[in-house]
Amino acid sequence: MKFMVIVKATADSEAGIMPSEQLLAEMGAYNETLVKAGVMLAGEGLHPSTKGARVRFSGKERTVIDGPFAETKELVAGFWLLQCKSKAECIEWVKRCPNPMPGDSEIEIRQIFAAEDFGEAFTPELREQEERLRAEAAAQQQ
Repeated sequence: MKFMVIVKATADSEAGIMPSEQLLAEMGAYNETLVKAGVMLAGEGLHPSTKGARVRFSGKERTVIDGPFAETKELVAGFWLLQCKSKAECIEWVKRCPNPMPGDSEIEIRQIFAAEDFGEAFTPELREQEERLRAEAAAQQQ
């Protein structure tokens, strides 16, 4: 099972306040533990929403909305992609994480859909296309 582990933004992260050297070191050690355990697939921090944009869809219309975005509690400051045997295992890994922000913070865990979750709608042709695109994307990363 794959999980997206989402670090929620805070007023400080949205203000562009960078983590301390100590927090960077603690996160580096945590990430190293995840990698050595074979759990971490990816992980990154994100710039504040002032540097972001949203694209709103309404039928065929597209509207671009530049950041910043108002609701800090709904924003993402960073993420990990973890591969775990269960949600419970993922929770245990996240509980070991250093507090990612000064003060109170929150990390959300969401399971990523697997091909079998889509049932019959995900036809063999669509599965083949998905596998081909993943292989092409991986090859481009090398």
